[in-house]
Amino acid sequence: MEAVRNDIVRIGQLELRFLISEVGATVFEFTVPSRARVPAPHNHRDADEFLYGLEGALTVIVDGQMHEIRAGDAIFIPRGAVHHHENLHDGTAKVLATITPGTIGRRYFEEIAEVVNVPGKPDLANANEIMLRHGLVPV
Repeated sequence: MEAVRNDIVRIGQLELRFLISEVGATVFEFTVPSRARVPAPHNHRDADEFLYGLEGALTVIVDGQMHEIRAGDAIFIPRGAVHHHENLHDGTAKVLATITPGTIGRRYFEEIAEVVNVPGKPDLANANEIMLRHGLVPV
C-alpha cells in the first residue's frame, strides 16, 4: 500500500487527512471540532472499522452503547454494527480511523463533501444514495 500525502477532505467542520486509500484499507486522521455535525447513524455492509484516539474525546455509539474514545483508547466496529460519532466535549477530538477492506475510500468522502458543503440544507436523498452505493447503510 502506498501512503497518501497532504490529502485532506473537509466535510462541513470535519477534517479527514488520508494516509492510505487502497483496496486493502482506508486509513485517515478524523478531526471533529466540539459539537460539530457528524454522520448520521449507519452501518457498513462490507467493511470493519477501527478507531484509535489521538487527542480530545470522541463519543462513539455502537449498537446503542456509548464509548468515550480518548488518546490511547481504541474501539473495533464490526461490519453491520450501527454506529455514529459525536464530539460532546469542549475542544477538538482526533482519532485514527482504519476501514478494512478499503471499500469505503477517499472517493466516498469527496462525494459526501460535495453534497454537504453547500449553502443551505444538504440533499439528504442524494447523500443516502451515495452512502448506499459505497456500502454504508443509513438507519
